Amino acid sequence: MATEAQVLKALSQVQDPDLRKDIVSLGFIKNLKIDGPRVSFDIELTTPACPVKDQLKQEAHDVVKALGDISEISINMTSNVRSRAVQAAIPMPGVKNVIAIASGKGGVGKSTASANLALALQATGASVGLLDADIYGPSIPGMLGMTGAKPQGAPDGKILPIEKFGLKLMSMGFLATDDTPVIWRGPMVHGILQQFLGQVEWGTLDYLVIDLPPGTGDAQLTLTQSAPLAGAVIITTPQDVSLVIARKGLRMFQKVNVPVLGIVENMSYFVCSKCGERHEIFRHGGGRKTSEELGIPFLGEVPIDPEVVLGGDQGVPILLRKPGSPAALAYQQVASNMAAQLSIQNMKAAAPADLNLRWKTISA
Repeated sequence: MATEAQVLKALSQVQDPDLRKDIVSLGFIKNLKIDGPRVSFDIELTTPACPVKDQLKQEAHDVVKALGDISEISINMTSNVRSRAVQAAIPMPGVKNVIAIASGKGGVGKSTASANLALALQATGASVGLLDADIYGPSIPGMLGMTGAKPQGAPDGKILPIEKFGLKLMSMGFLATDDTPVIWRGPMVHGILQQFLGQVEWGTLDYLVIDLPPGTGDAQLTLTQSAPLAGAVIITTPQDVSLVIARKGLRMFQKVNVPVLGIVENMSYFVCSKCGERHEIFRHGGGRKTSEELGIPFLGEVPIDPEVVLGGDQGVPILLRKPGSPAALAYQQVASNMAAQLSIQNMKAAAPADLNLRWKTISA
């Protein structure tokens, strides 16, 4: 009969390819039980959106099976989204990770990406919020079919977010009518964004996705200085002008010490539905090349799809409208890669002594 020490030693051969440590020293193995020839345990990942979840489960099964005299192996895959302490003017104790989705210029599909990435994270079982920080041109309410919705007040004086598709939402679009322009100077924008961060009852969230307005102005500065940002994602298109401006947005986050989790190339290509031929309308590969030049992870490329536009106009994003479409699958992959990069950043911040303590606790 295998012993607990033997099983843990076998499992220590399984490496998380993103975190580059074995799953035992990372503290992933929980509730290990051995009952004669039957072995059961949990593998607790750092995110339910882990892109190598199935790979880790199979490798864990194989190394335990190789011990011999084991007739049954039960592996339960769970997750506990990790976070790290981030200094900010406005603490958000219930929110584990705040992620900014940014672009250097408008028209690159940043808001569409924000909505679909938030939904992709939520689909894995994570608790997710989505904050539309574009005060002058809010688009998230329309994209999620919540135009005209009005938030309610909570007993403690805070604002309750709107809920749709399992997401908690807040946007200036919920506070202003459709045909009324927001004509505010910088200090007013600063004030409302601070309220969105500190006065909205977000509750407990694994991820809060913030859809930033394009550029590097007042709103971006407010959020980088006020919100406990765990990381940022840059959305770009393949054209040179978009890539040049995307670099400026990336540099902004680096200057304020916010980790850039990666670059996403949107509108990367188009596949004809009739002939299946691939067309690179706006060129292709610029996002990957830029990520390599700057040493930033490339999170993926999303194709052009008319269904994405229809989904946004009808209030049902492509991830829900056609979950098996190439664009929806691309957003799912980008969300997994984004969550993995965030886990890497959070684990880097963990003290080595903490990891050693986990190992001693498990092996004791």
